Amino acid sequence: MTSIASVTLEVADPAAAERFYATAFGLGDRLRLRASEAPTSGFRGFTLSLVVAQPADVDALLDAAVQAGATTLKPAAKSLWGYGGVVQAPDGTIWQLASSSKKNTGPATRQVDEFVLLLGVEDVKASKQFYVEHGLAVGKSFGGKYVEFATGGPVKLALYKRSGLAKVAGVSPDGTGSHRLTITGDAGPFTDPDGFAWTTASENASV
Repeated sequence: MTSIASVTLEVADPAAAERFYATAFGLGDRLRLRASEAPTSGFRGFTLSLVVAQPADVDALLDAAVQAGATTLKPAAKSLWGYGGVVQAPDGTIWQLASSSKKNTGPATRQVDEFVLLLGVEDVKASKQFYVEHGLAVGKSFGGKYVEFATGGPVKLALYKRSGLAKVAGVSPDGTGSHRLTITGDAGPFTDPDGFAWTTASENASV
């Protein structure tokens, strides 16, 4: 099974970003940071999602993120699928904080059950085929709207139509320039049809 070891965010100020993420989420080696001044504007075409057990955990993570300097894009609220909210980190990365549960079953924690990278793509079916050809197995697929891959490792991967993902995040789908993202996994190295770059662990370590 193809696995994703980590994602690397390219940020203008790695020290400031490290302080933010250590305070807000504490994701350890799943999230890496690298200095970059690559031009970027608007929606970068992806979100990172933290899935937790209950609404109180969503609130705990959201509150920690906002206190550390994040901006709320969507306040936490119940929906058909559960409970969640969206924040944007000071470096510009958009984070979805979500739980499939609508009721609390215990004291709030900040334990993350799943760390999911959602890529917004122009053609879900074409990107799905590209990734299958590069060794990824499909776990769930909903036509041309959404695909979830059966990846191993600490990071999960899903594809969403770019316009739909922007709507979920509460932002305009317009954006130009760098994604400011590199994916480290054993399927790479390659760049997908939407410009998302993959690298191997050994290559990432040498950067």
